[in-house]
Amino acid sequence: MTWQASFAPLRSRNFAWYYASRFVNTLGSMMASVALTFAVLDITDSASALGQVLAARTIPMVVLLLYGGVISDRLPRTLVLQVSNVASAATQGAIALLVLTGSAELWSLIALSMVNGAVSAISFPAMASMMPQLVPREELQPANALMSLSRNGLTVLGPTLGALFVVTVGSGWALAIDAATWGLSALLLLPVRIPPRERSGEPSDTLRELREGWNFFRSTTWLWVIVLSFGALNALLSGAWTTLGPVVAQDTIGRQQWGFVLSAEAAGLLTMSVLMLWIPLQRPLMWGMVGTLFLGLPMLALGIHPHTPTLVVVSFLGGAGIEVFAIGWNLAMMENIEESMLSRAFSYDALGSFIAMPVGQLAAGPIGAAFGYSEVLVVSGIAFFVIVGVTLMSRSVRTLPRVQQVTPAP
Repeated sequence: MTWQASFAPLRSRNFAWYYASRFVNTLGSMMASVALTFAVLDITDSASALGQVLAARTIPMVVLLLYGGVISDRLPRTLVLQVSNVASAATQGAIALLVLTGSAELWSLIALSMVNGAVSAISFPAMASMMPQLVPREELQPANALMSLSRNGLTVLGPTLGALFVVTVGSGWALAIDAATWGLSALLLLPVRIPPRERSGEPSDTLRELREGWNFFRSTTWLWVIVLSFGALNALLSGAWTTLGPVVAQDTIGRQQWGFVLSAEAAGLLTMSVLMLWIPLQRPLMWGMVGTLFLGLPMLALGIHPHTPTLVVVSFLGGAGIEVFAIGWNLAMMENIEESMLSRAFSYDALGSFIAMPVGQLAAGPIGAAFGYSEVLVVSGIAFFVIVGVTLMSRSVRTLPRVQQVTPAP
C-alpha cells in the first residue's frame, strides 16, 4: 500500500470532518477513564465500589444496545452521534462538577454512569457502522487505520496525563476536559453530509428489525464465534485488568507508574495502527485472534511480579496485538455485511461481547478479596490464552478472507 493510498481517505470532506470529531474527544476520554477510576478509589478505597461504578455504565449499555442498533439503521447516523455526544457532555460535566466541588458520593457516580452507559448504547452502533458511508470500500483499511492512529496516538499521552492530573490538581479537571471535548465533537459533525439511505418502504417495526438482525447473526458462524469468545475475554479483562489492576498497581508500583503502563499499551496500539496503513491485512480474523493472545500477558505479569519495566513491555505487546484484531474485525464486518444491516450486526456484536462485563466488574472485588488479587490476575491470564486458542479452532475464523471489491466514493 502506497503512502498516497494510505492517506487517501482524508481527501474526503465527510471523512475529514468525522475524523476531526473523533479526534478531539479521544484525549479527554482517555484521561477521564483514569480520573474516574481514582476518583472512586479516593471516595471509597474499595475495589468492589469501583466495580459497581464500572458496571453501572456497562449494564444499561448492554440492555439498550440492540435498540441502539435499530435506531442507527433507521435514522441518520450523524444525527444519532450528535445527540449522543451532547448527552455525553452533559453527564461527564455533571460528574466533573461533583468531583471538583467535593460533593461526589458513590450513589451519584453510579447514577450518572448509568445515564452515560445508556447514551453509549445508542451511539456505539452508529459510530461503528459509519465508515462505509464515508469512504469507498477499497479505502476501508486505511480509513480504519487512520482512525486508530489518531485514537492511539492521543491515548499514549492520555493515561499518563490523566494520572498526572490525579496526583496534582485532582480527578475533576480531567473529567471536565472530557465533557468539553464531547460538546466540541458534536459541533464538528455538523458539516458531515451523507445522502439519505433508501428504505424498503415497509413501516418501521422494531421487533421485526431485531429479528432480522438476530437471524443474520446466528446464521453467520464467524460472527457468533468471535462474539461468544469476546464475551468471555471481556469479562476477564474488565474484572481482572480494569477493576483489580488499578488496586494492585496502587499498592505496588504506584498510580503514576500505572499511567505509564496504560500509556505503553496505547503506544503498542499506535505502532500497530501505523503499520496497518501499509501492510494489507489478509485473513483478518485469524491474525486478529493471534494478536489477541498478547493481551493476556499484562494480567500474568501484574499478578506474578508487579514490575514497571516488565509491565510496560508486555502492555505494549498487548496493545499492538489487540489493534490487529480491532482493524481485522472492522474489515470483516464492513466488507461482509450489507450497510442496511451493519448497525444491527454491530449491536448484536456489542451485546454479546459486553454482556458478561458487569459480571467481571462486580465479581472481581469479592473474588479477589477471598482468594487474593494477584491469584485472580494469574488465573484470568491463563484462561485468556485458553479461550483464544479454542476460538482459533473454528475454521470460519481462520479462513475468512478479505473481500476485494471497488465501489464509487460517497
